[in-house]
Amino acid sequence: MLDDFFIRALVAGVGVALTAGPLGCFVVWRRMAYFGDTMAHSALLGVALSLFFEVNLLLSVFGVSVLVSAVLLLLQRRQSLSADALLGILSHSALAIGLVLVAFMTWVRIDLIAFLFGDILAVTPSDIALIWGGGAVVVAAIIWLWRPLVASTVSEDVAEAEGMNPARTKLFFMLLMALVIAIAMKIVGIMLITSLLIIPAATARRFSASPEWMAVFASLIGAAAVVGGLFGSLTYDTPSGPTIVVAALLLFVVSLIPAFGRTTRERPANKGVQG
Repeated sequence: MLDDFFIRALVAGVGVALTAGPLGCFVVWRRMAYFGDTMAHSALLGVALSLFFEVNLLLSVFGVSVLVSAVLLLLQRRQSLSADALLGILSHSALAIGLVLVAFMTWVRIDLIAFLFGDILAVTPSDIALIWGGGAVVVAAIIWLWRPLVASTVSEDVAEAEGMNPARTKLFFMLLMALVIAIAMKIVGIMLITSLLIIPAATARRFSASPEWMAVFASLIGAAAVVGGLFGSLTYDTPSGPTIVVAALLLFVVSLIPAFGRTTRERPANKGVQG
């Protein structure tokens, strides 16, 4: 029943989900969903520059994402505009510039739909090696930085008082975000990357009593969404990337049923990091 391409898609998708889960928890805790969107939209500019200069796609997307993050940090220091306004400007500008550059490159044939919404069924063994290798680096970095990441998420002042460096931690977090977006782009596409980061983490929040368990559950829920979405796509002949996101959404809706998860009253009073 399962062709080789489908097995490759399952392995690649699960690899991305396991990587995105813990990072997505910090996106939820830090209320940085719009930041994730901005970096994801900038990925199309990275694709366009990769085609124009004929450089590696992953490196180009990663580089542009890092550049957008650096520009955001510099503009935030000037405090001339609110964070959401800056994110909106950078997000839509990067996406628009990428589309315009692609339109000018008439000598290049490009499937924009695949980049925007993913093409997980076209992954190759080398893509799988890159996904699992890059994912291992990201997860190892999160484990290494877990304490400063959690501390600076709860309170940057407290983290600094304990001898940590919240600014450096935030920079590492942005680099990890850029790497995950570059890795996940082929799986769910530019427009849906943030969904794979946020929805499993938000679902895991309903079942978790600690930050560590929330990170674990987010990875498992994301993997379940990938498997369910791919089988749904195979059964109903729907686009794979969007179907994975729909599967994640269904799991989130199920978690809202009172019989599942913890109620709001059972949650910790702390409004910062919580399970």
